[in-house]
Amino acid sequence: MAESYARSVFEAEIAVPQAQARIMRLDLAGPTDRIFRRERHYWLDMCLTPRPERVRGCYAEHWGPHRYERLGEIFLVPPGQALRLRTEGQGSQSSVVCEIKAEAIDRWLDGPIEWTDSRLAACLDIAHPHMRACLFRLAEEVNRPGPGSIVLTELIAGQLAIEVARYCQAIAEGPATGGLATWRLRRIDERLQLGGAAPSLEELAALCNLSVRQLTRGFRASRGCSIGDYIVQCRIDVAKRYLGSSESIKEIAFALGFASPSSFAFAFRRATGATPRQFRQHLTSRPR
Repeated sequence: MAESYARSVFEAEIAVPQAQARIMRLDLAGPTDRIFRRERHYWLDMCLTPRPERVRGCYAEHWGPHRYERLGEIFLVPPGQALRLRTEGQGSQSSVVCEIKAEAIDRWLDGPIEWTDSRLAACLDIAHPHMRACLFRLAEEVNRPGPGSIVLTELIAGQLAIEVARYCQAIAEGPATGGLATWRLRRIDERLQLGGAAPSLEELAALCNLSVRQLTRGFRASRGCSIGDYIVQCRIDVAKRYLGSSESIKEIAFALGFASPSSFAFAFRRATGATPRQFRQHLTSRPR
């Protein structure tokens, strides 16, 4: 089986001693089924445009061949782990990728980390505002380098190394240590992918048969972030998909439950660094 991203195009890149930052474009002529693996690097990927339709990942060596989880806006592949990726349909997608040497991250860990099922699953859909901010800044620097770009890229990569180490250590190992069961996390994901107004914590807690307090504490233990941050990221992911359609920005704003197009634009720009209109223009200007 071919390695995933083998046919990708790296449109720009900056290399520093501990990491390599790239802007990557992935073009799909049809459904794909590939294995992706790095031996001595952590692969951190944040999509700048919507991911391909129904992209899913499976760590078959840990989960068996039938369990697949969705890839979020940000995902991480640890060194030595083989991720099987499947997509459906055609399309293209742009990402900013930071490939960080294993030792640059491992030095911040308390000790060797055990890549359990729950840790691997949590790394396929990361909702982490600090990582997101660093990756957006990295994308800007790679796309438009200026004086001191190498030094600045090294500093950003260094911060990402610390954030990744903290995130990996913060992820709990499931219900025994206070995290949520996989079926509860899946119910939350399914609800958030429906679009519409953001669900309340009470609604999500009811879906999981938990109290709000149990939900918020368990979610943070499982995913390493607050459920509030995760809800925001999922709404932005849905918005990105809508912006690839012919619907007007006003229609999208109301479909997502925003009070007005301006409140939608503010939230979208805060999360992505671009207005909905700018993001749509970027989508339509990409080579086909």
